[in-house]
Amino acid sequence: MTLLTRAIPVLSDNYAWLLRDSATGTTAIVDPGESGPIEAVLDAEGGRLDFILLTHHHADHVGGTEALRAHYHARVAGPASEQHRMPALDIPLHDDDSIAIGNSQGQVIAVPGHTMGHIALYFPDPPTLFCGDTLFSLGCGRLFEGTPEQMFHSLHRFDALPDNTLVCCGHEYTQSNAAFALHADPANTALAARAEEVTRLRAAGKPTIPSTLGQERATNPFLRSADATTLGRLRREKDSF
Repeated sequence: MTLLTRAIPVLSDNYAWLLRDSATGTTAIVDPGESGPIEAVLDAEGGRLDFILLTHHHADHVGGTEALRAHYHARVAGPASEQHRMPALDIPLHDDDSIAIGNSQGQVIAVPGHTMGHIALYFPDPPTLFCGDTLFSLGCGRLFEGTPEQMFHSLHRFDALPDNTLVCCGHEYTQSNAAFALHADPANTALAARAEEVTRLRAAGKPTIPSTLGQERATNPFLRSADATTLGRLRREKDSF
């Protein structure tokens, strides 16, 4: 059993993620910021949507939920602690819960920081992490609600995951993140190589994600921060960079 994953560009720089369990055809979408582009893909591929998975309450991640729910009668799952400020949840999710997409079993990981109830979803076959706005390629989310200590802890919730884990984040921010990362860590040769790759991909109109956790561990200054104080300093610098 394998989970097939692809990105669907929505809004100006968001990605929604389409998941399909190869054994059963069960289909889910992660963080549908708008419905139109997602409906176009789904209807071209059989018109099936079973689950809508939400990582946090921000409008650019949930904006298409109600239209998709109404159109496909999909069930909505998301962080239980944010259910008062997002579309109604059929399946409230808590830390360490499991959620099945067909035969594919996912794990819920609480990752507060960007928002207080933010969650990530990890599926092991193949290793795939849907991390919303917590971890980006070469960056991390703004601390709108949480603290540097929370974000530091949240990023290190991913430490047990393998290097080949696909990082399926919520935005195409990698090129701007690369500019700050090079400023923060100018001697990192792996980062310099990744920044060159990102420039080539964007010049060709191609996405820069998913990356892998191995890449991020080698290049991402926030994931590489030694402690929460360093992460907080970098986040403040990035906010005004």
